[in-house]
Amino acid sequence: MQFTSFEFIVFFPVVVLVFYIMPKKFRQLWLLIASYYFYMGWNVKYAFLILTSTVATYACAIWIGYIGDDRKKGRRLILIAGLVVNLGILVFYKYFYFLHDTAAAVLSAFGITMEAPKFDILLPVGISFYTFQALGYMIDVYRGTVKAEKNFIRYALFVSFFPQLVAGPIERSGHLLGQIDAISHKKSWDFDKVTRGLLMMLWGFFMKMVIADRAAVLVEQVFDKYYLYNGLALMLASALFAIQIYCDFASYSVIALGAAKVLGIELTVNFEAPFFARSISELWRRWHVSLSSWFRDYLYIPLGGNKCSKVRKYFNTMVTFTVSGLWHGAGWNYIAWGAIQGVYIIIGDLFQPLKTKLQNLFQVRVKTFGYQLLQGLCTFFLFMLSLVFFRADTIKDATYYLYRLVTAFDIWSLFDGTIYHLGLERNEMGVLWLGLLILLIVDAYYVRKKALFDVLVKEQTLVVQYMLVAVLLVMIIVFGVYGEGYDAAQFIYFQF
Repeated sequence: MQFTSFEFIVFFPVVVLVFYIMPKKFRQLWLLIASYYFYMGWNVKYAFLILTSTVATYACAIWIGYIGDDRKKGRRLILIAGLVVNLGILVFYKYFYFLHDTAAAVLSAFGITMEAPKFDILLPVGISFYTFQALGYMIDVYRGTVKAEKNFIRYALFVSFFPQLVAGPIERSGHLLGQIDAISHKKSWDFDKVTRGLLMMLWGFFMKMVIADRAAVLVEQVFDKYYLYNGLALMLASALFAIQIYCDFASYSVIALGAAKVLGIELTVNFEAPFFARSISELWRRWHVSLSSWFRDYLYIPLGGNKCSKVRKYFNTMVTFTVSGLWHGAGWNYIAWGAIQGVYIIIGDLFQPLKTKLQNLFQVRVKTFGYQLLQGLCTFFLFMLSLVFFRADTIKDATYYLYRLVTAFDIWSLFDGTIYHLGLERNEMGVLWLGLLILLIVDAYYVRKKALFDVLVKEQTLVVQYMLVAVLLVMIIVFGVYGEGYDAAQFIYFQF
């Protein structure tokens, strides 16, 4: 079941209605049942995997807490066992054939053939998200930053809470477990929170169905046959893919945040207007915040972080971003994309002293709008180019795509109507530009006030609030991109 399906339109109001009329002591169990039902909407077998991950991390955390700090070796062995079980499941379902094909390619160079066993492996939706969430909890218990949760229902709900189960945000136990506990004995109903939650969901649907899915039409046409198009078309498709993946992924997080808010639970803000960043390192502090912070706390810092030599710091950076790339997908193109982010950040750090000297030498006014706009455009351009590796099927395809982008560039095609033959006609393009203008305003508001769409709407007079809601509803209904049977496209990050 996905957020943009008819099933969810029925499912969510029923869950909310029952949640608020039933006795508080049964709310955790009800949400747990609803979460498993939501997850089994894709495949009933998926439930056994998430249950296995839940039981394993629950048992390991309880055991670690029981042993105490005086037996560090025993605690470490239990932690390792929990990591092996959960990462083993993730590696098998997500990376088995990738690892096999890589090993087979290496062995073939020595004349050795290696055949893969035949497994009917179907990647479970959201496995990377809930695995990392469960592992983060277990590591936190090991470190002593949180206590082991003894209530299995409460912990199982923490792992499987349906709004953020499939595509995040990846929540920390210290942030979510306490809120789950509170719904059983504290007042949950808050009219203001419910309306704010619904506003966030509305904004998420707009980002997904009006912007992301419309941009996807052009992106898919160009990327699927990139060798037929000139550099301008490839540039436009690259830029729109950056917009598409942002709006697609951020929309899921926004809908999740809104749905949770309706139920009285606050989730982590996962995107903080990333395209307003003025460097790649800043962009990664704003993009997929829950995953970036997860890798920072559980991989980068344990490797040594930046409290070491520069060489080791750069090594830690490359390892973290390369693993992040692999997390996104079982392919060398994803690994390359992750490594490129690390290279960007290292180059930025190496040249920072020179950059500062040049700014001082030429008396550059770094706080002016023009200079900051230039920084933002350069950052977007670099990130956009790297995403070609993310979108292309192979590294070879991505490399040739970028080659054609440079060598076959034709600026005049911008004025002869060519861009209106890339899957989107003039009217469709007009709707897309309007949607992007609205997105720009909302993200600019966030940058200025650190406040989300619901706050922006609530600050207006009542008449303006109703008008804004009506405009978004009409645009979603009239201009939303629907497929056969009025189904919206699946969220991109479901595959990760």
